[in-house]
Amino acid sequence: MKLQTARILTGTLVATALMQAQVVSAQQACVEQADVSDAIIYAMPVLAESFAAKCASELSADGFWVQEGGEYIAQFSALSEQTWPGAARMLANFADADSNRKGGIRGIAEIFNSDSPETVRPFVDLTLSTLIGSELKTKDCGKVERGLELLSPLPPENVGGLMTFIFELADVKKPNLCPASDQ
Repeated sequence: MKLQTARILTGTLVATALMQAQVVSAQQACVEQADVSDAIIYAMPVLAESFAAKCASELSADGFWVQEGGEYIAQFSALSEQTWPGAARMLANFADADSNRKGGIRGIAEIFNSDSPETVRPFVDLTLSTLIGSELKTKDCGKVERGLELLSPLPPENVGGLMTFIFELADVKKPNLCPASDQ
């Protein structure tokens, strides 16, 4: 498989994991909740940038995104370096699980395991951005803006934790979360 093709496939796989949290395999015990939370926090600036580009013509000049969105997302951006290792672990788990399942994309896990996470990171960002650009419908821009506004009082750590908690509470199996550690 050519390296460029492998990287494109890696990015597609990574975006799917982050967007839909599809970390599942019969062989995989569980994904650490902290890594899922980190992946959510890490992805927010990339997703927000794509949202802004796709929805620019749909958003009101006096709405939340135009007035406060950049400041809100800057909080997530400030945590990018800190949350990337956890996000990379989650994505590596997904790549391992996908390459082990029937019909999985072979070679993806090797890219995560052979390259440093920093090498793969630009491809993760590009793929997330492209995926949002293609999947987000302009008719949903207002709903996404409303959701961001509802989350905006929360610091990034709470957004990641809340989304992970909702996955746990709803007994979501994709990702199969490890039990929360008592604090």
